[in-house]
Amino acid sequence: MTTIDHIILNTNDIAASVDFYTEVLGFKNEGEDGPFTVIRVSEEFTLQLAPWGTKGNEHYAFAMSRADFDAAFSRIKDKQVPYGDSFHSVGNNSGPGSESGARGAGPTVYFFDPNHHLIEIRTYE
Repeated sequence: MTTIDHIILNTNDIAASVDFYTEVLGFKNEGEDGPFTVIRVSEEFTLQLAPWGTKGNEHYAFAMSRADFDAAFSRIKDKQVPYGDSFHSVGNNSGPGSESGARGAGPTVYFFDPNHHLIEIRTYE
């Protein structure tokens, strides 16, 4: 089953956003991971807060079983969708790469949907 793994949100004020997500919604601040402030929503889902202008911002990451990841990656290649091993290398058609997600590091592939939303697929298996 495919699930949302993490979403990166642009923020104008990291402190206010952390306060909102932790004090109002009750989520847990897990600290920093590179330029991102990681907010744990559930065991399998995080929000990653990023200052505006952060590279790789505003993308949607989907976690898949290894079989589903391999099948989706195969379809991406078959349909000649430009992809990359990192968010900043979409179009190099290399990969998968390895990036940190809600449950740790795992194989990842990045590409754009038809509306130019940055999409990440990943697996932990």
